[in-house]
Amino acid sequence: MKSFKKNIKMKITFISDSHGKHTKLTNLCGGDLIIHAGDISSMGYSDEIEDFFKWFSQLDYKYKILIAGNHDWGFQNDIPNIRRIINKYKNFVIYLQDQMVEIEKVKIYGTPWQPFFNNYAFNLPSNGSELEYVWNKIPEDVDILVTHVPPFGFLDRVIGNYEHLGCELLTKRIEIIKPKIHVF
Repeated sequence: MKSFKKNIKMKITFISDSHGKHTKLTNLCGGDLIIHAGDISSMGYSDEIEDFFKWFSQLDYKYKILIAGNHDWGFQNDIPNIRRIINKYKNFVIYLQDQMVEIEKVKIYGTPWQPFFNNYAFNLPSNGSELEYVWNKIPEDVDILVTHVPPFGFLDRVIGNYEHLGCELLTKRIEIIKPKIHVF
């Protein structure tokens, strides 16, 4: 249990990168809040996204929050269709894209953007002004920050690649806002 402010305790589960294999996550224990930090699908097809939302909405959590990831193309390229899915589940699931929501006095901000990486979704030029603008929109009073990309130098290497894949500009913003939790 994480204590955010006086007398506020929540049981939170963080998951990410399920890539369409969400039904194999059978050990989720339920609680107050579950947050998925992106890549809910393999390529972001609407049927994959709909399947995920149906599953996610039925989990034994009071609140369910997600952001898109770099594999979730539908959120970027098929916006009208994905909005229909989001609206269908809006009473059960909260989708954040450059937005903040307050849950029981805990402020949660989510954003899917990342520095250019393998021509995936939600790419912006690395260390560019567009990316800096996105990160500067993150409020300073956020308690939980949800991004898909890691900050530079923090769990940002993948097997077989020895370079850091995290975002330097995000690291700088985190040093300023100091969220209590950053999930990616």
